[in-house]
Amino acid sequence: MSKHTIVVCDHIHEDGLNILKNTEDVNYVYAADIDKTALLDVIKDADVAITRSSTDVDEKFLNAAVNLKAVVRAGVGYDNVDMEGCSKRGIIAMNVPTANTLAAVELTMAHMLSCMRKFPYAHNQLKQDRIWKREDWYGNELFGKKLGVIGFGNIGHRVALRAKSFEMDVVTYDPYIPSTKATDLGVEYTKNFDDILACDIITIHTPKNQETLDIIGEEEIAKMKDGVILINCARGGLYNEEALYNNLKSGKIAMAGIDVFKKEPANNHPLLDLDNITVTAHLGANTRESQKKIAVQAAQNAIESARGSAYPNALNLPIDESKIPSFVKPYIELTQKMAFLLAQSDKSAIRSINVSAEGEISEYLDSLSTFAGVGALSVSGGEEVNYVNAKFWAEEKGITFDTTQLTHNSGYSNKVTVKITTEKGVSTISGTVFNENMQRIIGINNFAFDIEPKGNMILLRNSDVPGVIGEVGKVLGNEGINIADFRLSRGKDCALAVILVDGTVNHEILNKLANLEAAISVSYAEI
Repeated sequence: MSKHTIVVCDHIHEDGLNILKNTEDVNYVYAADIDKTALLDVIKDADVAITRSSTDVDEKFLNAAVNLKAVVRAGVGYDNVDMEGCSKRGIIAMNVPTANTLAAVELTMAHMLSCMRKFPYAHNQLKQDRIWKREDWYGNELFGKKLGVIGFGNIGHRVALRAKSFEMDVVTYDPYIPSTKATDLGVEYTKNFDDILACDIITIHTPKNQETLDIIGEEEIAKMKDGVILINCARGGLYNEEALYNNLKSGKIAMAGIDVFKKEPANNHPLLDLDNITVTAHLGANTRESQKKIAVQAAQNAIESARGSAYPNALNLPIDESKIPSFVKPYIELTQKMAFLLAQSDKSAIRSINVSAEGEISEYLDSLSTFAGVGALSVSGGEEVNYVNAKFWAEEKGITFDTTQLTHNSGYSNKVTVKITTEKGVSTISGTVFNENMQRIIGINNFAFDIEPKGNMILLRNSDVPGVIGEVGKVLGNEGINIADFRLSRGKDCALAVILVDGTVNHEILNKLANLEAAISVSYAEI
């Protein structure tokens, strides 16, 4: 029997190691205790590598791993994995995204309780200072308090259920889920972010992306109750750390429970100097149970991928490019980008995703549909969504997929259209590829364009009246935003502009554009 070589590059729980040791067709190599230079010699024989954060799957690693078919990142994050490098070499990269769910949920509740009862400080006074002063430690109860949950996914909804067991009132803000997902659990659902800002306690459980980075800053904190409590056990940078520091210091924020920081390790962070914050060193996954689950899932994933039977939680291209015509790949990439753009521009709960195509590319509609799903759903789902689970993830949320093969009548050799239906309405986007790999968006909501799917884009629909371009230029110029390209398409009663800009655009700038007299709608997307 031929054996598959699986190299464990970092420390994982022994239960995962035992699975590898006891699998007959696996040649198990334990390399967690050798230095990373010596690892390069070991990895050359690996079919699959299991890593954690200590091993960088970078160009050196990939160049050495000449037989590598897959890499399993034993955990959620994969910042240390060169995804593009893996894809170019045909290496499947996978992670283990859900094994630490309960650990993160319970850590959130621990921080919440610690903030309410100031437990760490009371503990230190008695344990370290040997002072018994009960009168110093009057806290507050969770009972009857209103909890705002930003993000109602895998972790957020479990936090809400536990908060309800404390008889708290819970409201959630998540524009990407049907309201019934919350209301069926007895949780209030809101589309108005100010309802979250009015809560006694706020906790966040979203992916980290352009939309959620600094989602809580000075402006949002100013709207909060005096004495609010903020919790972040999700991703560093979701709360603006400077604003958090200033308002903890002033007392506007009574307490904060923080497990994650924008830059880690955060040994000398200014927040550590404050007396009204509980902090932990990114311990969301640090339970024995979650480490065991991570190791077991990582081992099982490694075995399946070594055998070629399955690639659970694949993060990159899941198709064998050698088995598809070369012209298909740019259409697959384009389809994902177009769906990603539409989902960013709408930002509401998706109901259905349809992919239609004409020409020879229509024979690959199933693959196109998968990539459209990843593009559309990753805006809300972040790291939870990948090429393998996208349709299963969508099914859980009541999102339907379908495809349509069209007759060849548009004048293009091949054309792909993505239609996304949300609770707000229907949006469409079409594209084609010129000269083998020149990807172009050729239509958005029945407006004709010729746009490369790349960069920072403002989509402005406006009344077709004189002076709009000048007003837009003035707003952006005043904000120091340089216009790289301005594409305008005119319809019967209105026009749609796609404005490519240098640098990112924040909510404040979008609001200024939306307040222009001729503006009908404004959205923003990054590809």
